[in-house]
Amino acid sequence: MSIAIDWQALDPAILGPAFCAGLLVLATHVPLGREVLKRGIIFIDLAIAQIAGLGMLAAQLQDWAPGGWGTQLAAGGAALSGALLLGWLEQRCAKRQEALIGVVFVLAATASLLLVAHNPHGGEHMQTLLSGQILWTDWPQLLPVALGYAVLLALWFGIAAMRRGFGFYLLFALAITASVQLVGVYLVFTSLIVPALATAERGNGLALAWGIGAVGYGGGLLLSALFDLPSGPAIVWCIVMVALLLSVVSRHHEQPGGNMGCN
Repeated sequence: MSIAIDWQALDPAILGPAFCAGLLVLATHVPLGREVLKRGIIFIDLAIAQIAGLGMLAAQLQDWAPGGWGTQLAAGGAALSGALLLGWLEQRCAKRQEALIGVVFVLAATASLLLVAHNPHGGEHMQTLLSGQILWTDWPQLLPVALGYAVLLALWFGIAAMRRGFGFYLLFALAITASVQLVGVYLVFTSLIVPALATAERGNGLALAWGIGAVGYGGGLLLSALFDLPSGPAIVWCIVMVALLLSVVSRHHEQPGGNMGCN
């Protein structure tokens, strides 16, 4: 079976905003992901992304406009509530925090399934929540996201206290609220964890981590357009492949930091 390549699908008007959306997500998610790895709470991104998605899903089932203020408030309120819960669990049950985060994720995921159980478009809503619709992104949609992310980055790098305690959970929830609507749960997790994991042993690997994510987003979007593949899964695979390539190259040159955390 031959696979046709559609060169006409390389439309800058579609791929341009989508790629910039990926870069915006990476801008906040790479430093957040490195902090997540340091804390050892890997499932927090999935949990809060799923909770934010649950709020977004509830808004969609009420026929609220995607990206509208109602949807934003529903997703943001859900994410902030989840972040406060996880912050409280950190204070009360630190030794079991990772397991409890996993339980929260499962509850949010199954609540989403229950929410759409009797909706004729439930499957479509779930697919959008998980895989995202990055190719539907347009320039006007990116402006408020860019401004919001700029504020988050200023707080993250400018105020050290915001990287501790409830400050971390607050910034994390706000970043996830925007990103899950842009790229979906799968890409939120991948953007947070894979570049950070690939550069975990580098003391100052932010630029390299951002580069891994950028190449992955660009390659995934190109493959998605050329071969008519789902954009979210294609980008996930490309980011992981770029990270693995870095691992192979780093091992070949006997340089630490590109081994995906493996000895």
